[in-house]
Amino acid sequence: MKWQVDTQRWFGSLVLTVAALAALAIPLQAQGQPTGLPSIGTASGADLSPAWEQRLGDSIIAQGRRDPTFVHDAELNQYLNDMGNRLAQYASGSAPRIELFGVKDPAFNAFALPGGYIGINTGLIVQADSEAEVAGVMAHEIAHVTQRHIARGLTQSQQSERLAMATVAASLLAALAGGVDMAAGVAAFGQAAVIDQQLGFSRSAEREADRIGFQMLSQSGYDPQGLEDMFGKLMRSAQMNVNASGNNYLSTHPLSIDRMTDMQNRTQTAPKRQYQDSPAFWYIRSKSLILQTDSRRALSRIVEQLQDEGRRFEGVKRSAAWWALAELATQSKQYADARRFLGYANKGVSANPFLARQSVAILLAEGNAQKALAAADQALARWPQHRALAELKAKSLQALARHAEAARFLETQTRKWPAEAPGLYEMMAQNLLAADQPVQARVAMADYYVLTGAYPAAMAQLQQAREMSDDFHAKSKLDVRIRALRERMAQEQEVLERFSG
Repeated sequence: MKWQVDTQRWFGSLVLTVAALAALAIPLQAQGQPTGLPSIGTASGADLSPAWEQRLGDSIIAQGRRDPTFVHDAELNQYLNDMGNRLAQYASGSAPRIELFGVKDPAFNAFALPGGYIGINTGLIVQADSEAEVAGVMAHEIAHVTQRHIARGLTQSQQSERLAMATVAASLLAALAGGVDMAAGVAAFGQAAVIDQQLGFSRSAEREADRIGFQMLSQSGYDPQGLEDMFGKLMRSAQMNVNASGNNYLSTHPLSIDRMTDMQNRTQTAPKRQYQDSPAFWYIRSKSLILQTDSRRALSRIVEQLQDEGRRFEGVKRSAAWWALAELATQSKQYADARRFLGYANKGVSANPFLARQSVAILLAEGNAQKALAAADQALARWPQHRALAELKAKSLQALARHAEAARFLETQTRKWPAEAPGLYEMMAQNLLAADQPVQARVAMADYYVLTGAYPAAMAQLQQAREMSDDFHAKSKLDVRIRALRERMAQEQEVLERFSG
């Protein structure tokens, strides 16, 4: 579902196109089902198979990780994926393979891509008043994935949809060949007409995603009121946009009063439960606020807002505001202020990995790598799954020139998070090179390039590693990897050519 009218950002214009396709027109009439879920038909043999859909999604996200609006922050993306996996456990049928990522954009938006990839704008998190609101939007998008709305829509016969997908595929093919900006071929494409044509057909799919999302939200323990509250925000947003600028995009989008009423009725009949937002939500909400700020004037307003929240709020909400201010002060090299703000953040709340991570970050930024390493080790002993702490430990080892140790530690972390954090491989390559292990360094860098869609660069790294190695067994393993990468590139080219014709 498109949650906001602003479609001018995200992966240049690439994901703009696919985000439109994510709210796809499903030209099948809903069958009369006053109770339960509406039927919008089943995927046919002519539709995009799960394997092809996954390949297409992998191609898009690998390229998208290089976009400046893609959030690489470990804490935000880990939080989103923890929430998404919790919800997906209660998806109808088998739990889907999903991966969530943040997008630096203040617009109120979320979208699903082929292959189970779901983007969440920082603006959506910032504008949420509760964790359940974010979970409600996420559940809706996961429902699009489980019901294969995207795959089914991608194979519909409308001329505009074929043109949109062909443009995306052509750009991805250029990127696959190396050295071409993947969004270049999409920038001039007329999005408005495509979206307008698709809106009239997506009501059944949106209604189905609403109801399945509501079930996931309720069964996973989140407050089901969250989806209704989010719908209320969208309805108010639509009214304000129409009144302010005459833009009726949201009024033509199938966010209708009957959908709102349906959610209200479901919320009223759902079992009542007390749900308390996790502390992580408030820290991530504050972090999202500073991540999306890209100008000095806006930053000044954000500082004032956070200071106000630090004074007005209590408990974790107050702590999160001061924690974000400590982060900003650290980035500005105002370490005394950073320590003072972090001290305020620690008052009245239990110890948590967010506060511990910020303490390590200040030490490392000040140049106290030894103290930072000790603090990181202590924190990781308590919160071993907090990826941001692991990254800071590796950076501390690197700053101490303990490169071999850093590389070994990073290898354990890549086994824990094999695809979610490309930066771990890049850091491992740096440390392996400094530890005089050039072959292994190039292999690690190849892993980084694969995860970021730079396949020609990955191939070059593997070829260099093979030429540098004198070990027969190592060369044999590299030959296997080179063949596998060639096959992957060929498979992705096959997928993309299918759509670019």
